[in-house]
Amino acid sequence: MTPSTAQRPQMSAEDFEELARRAPENVRLEFINGRVYVKGDRISVEDFEELAHKAPEGVKLELIDGKLEVKPLPDQRHRGIIVWLMRLFMQLRPELAIYPEQQLKIGAYRKGHACADGALAPFNHFIAQEGDWADPDGVLMVVEVISRDRDTDRRDRVDKVRGYAEAGIPVYLLIDRDDDTIVVHSDPKDGRYQQSPSYSWGATVQLPPPVGITLNTEDLKDYAD
Repeated sequence: MTPSTAQRPQMSAEDFEELARRAPENVRLEFINGRVYVKGDRISVEDFEELAHKAPEGVKLELIDGKLEVKPLPDQRHRGIIVWLMRLFMQLRPELAIYPEQQLKIGAYRKGHACADGALAPFNHFIAQEGDWADPDGVLMVVEVISRDRDTDRRDRVDKVRGYAEAGIPVYLLIDRDDDTIVVHSDPKDGRYQQSPSYSWGATVQLPPPVGITLNTEDLKDYAD
């Protein structure tokens, strides 16, 4: 039987053991019921960056609202949606690029670290930046595609909404696979997005400035579960 999202582990026991061995000296990790925890619950930005840099191949870590998160591996439909969006933007805004799995510093004080499924920015925007985690200045839009895991509601629909807004990212496009909708968060002000209209897959969706394009989302129906 395939485990449910509530049962599916965040990583393998072998990957956890390797991650725990590589952790900074003052960081103690626990693996309980398939989930990774930091003893004491919180981890500093510096320790997180070291830990994320040393993570086993295929393990993506995030620091959301001060807590360690494990970003789930995308399935084939998840990957397909990102590729579909990348192709659209190549046609509609060729001067821009969607950077998949872009690591960004987020939050009001850049203490959050999120691995966005996609980040829209000018072509070659990130090449001058050093380090694994890029500053979000100049990013026009971030994209998250809902994954089938038990933390997705809090992570993608709550914590990242706040973190991306606090970072001043103009548009956060959330492609929700649970109910086949698209939510366009925009107009960040005082750490909150002022606009968050929702559309069903198949609708014509206006992405506001500075993105400023019209998305025909009919093809998204091909990726429905």
